[in-house]
Amino acid sequence: MSHLVEHVNSLENKISKLLHRHTKLKQQGAVLTEEIGVLREQQERYKGEIEEWRSTCNSLKLANSMLGSDQYKRDTKLKINALVREIDQCITQLSE
Repeated sequence: MSHLVEHVNSLENKISKLLHRHTKLKQQGAVLTEEIGVLREQQERYKGEIEEWRSTCNSLKLANSMLGSDQYKRDTKLKINALVREIDQCITQLSE
């Protein structure tokens, strides 16, 4: 009979440890889930910032090309030529 009581006590201890471990893992899971949510929000915010910086960068590149910077000299000439052609077409249409 004492052998049976020892087995029952051993099983109770093991079940108690498993329940405690289960509770602890559930709490860790909840913390990690919350952390995932925070990181996802942060990721979305960073994506927005990246898009803003890309837009700013493109605007600055365009401004540099319009100002005639050496790096964008060819692009600037092409844009000026296109604008001159448009103006010529407008003058032609107005004179008709």
